[in-house]
Amino acid sequence: MPKKLLKRYLPDPKKIKEIKALEFLGDKLHSPNLWHLNRHSVARAFAIGFWAMYTPPLPWQQVIAAVLAIYFNANLPIAVALVWITNPLTWLPMYYLAYKVGTLAMGMDSFGFDQFSELFSIEKVLELGAPFLLGCFILMNLGGVLGYFGVQCLWRRSVRHQLELRKFRDAELNTRIMVSESYATYLKFLEHRYNSRRKGGE
Repeated sequence: MPKKLLKRYLPDPKKIKEIKALEFLGDKLHSPNLWHLNRHSVARAFAIGFWAMYTPPLPWQQVIAAVLAIYFNANLPIAVALVWITNPLTWLPMYYLAYKVGTLAMGMDSFGFDQFSELFSIEKVLELGAPFLLGCFILMNLGGVLGYFGVQCLWRRSVRHQLELRKFRDAELNTRIMVSESYATYLKFLEHRYNSRRKGGE
C-alpha cells in the first residue's frame, strides 16, 4: 500500500481539524501520531472507518471514528474519510444490504428493494427493528476485520515487491537470476528492466 497513493487521496488535515463536530477533541487532534502513515496506523484506520460507517444512522459517525482513532492510535484522516462512504447517495443500497443480511441471519422474510426504498428514510430507518440492527452489527464487524487484515496483507505485499525491485535494480539479465529466483520474481525483474529502459529512452 504505497504511501504516495494514500497521500494523494487523503483529505486535507485542515478540513479534518475544522469539522465542528470534532471541536470537543481539542488539542488531541494535533497529536502527530494521528497523522502518521505506517502499516499499523493505516490498518487500524481502515478497521475503524469500515466499522463506524455501518453504525446505524447517526449524525455523529465521524465523531465515533475520530474518538476510536485517538484511542487506538490510528490514522485519523483515513478513519474519518472512510465514514463518508455512507452518504445520501449510498444510504439506500448500503442499509438495504444491512437489512437483507439481518433478515437472512434471523430467517425472516424481507422487503424487496423497491418496497424498502419507499419505506426508507434516515428518520424512520430504526423502525426496521431487529433485522436491520443485526445486519448493521454483522457488517460493522465484518468490515472492521476485513479492513484491518486486508491492509496488513496489501502493505506487506507492497513492501516485499519494492524490496525485490530494489534487489534487481542494478542486476544484469543472467542465468543465475533465472535459476535462483522464483518465476514470479523473475517476471517482476523483467517488468522492472523493461520499464526502466523505456523511461531511459524517453
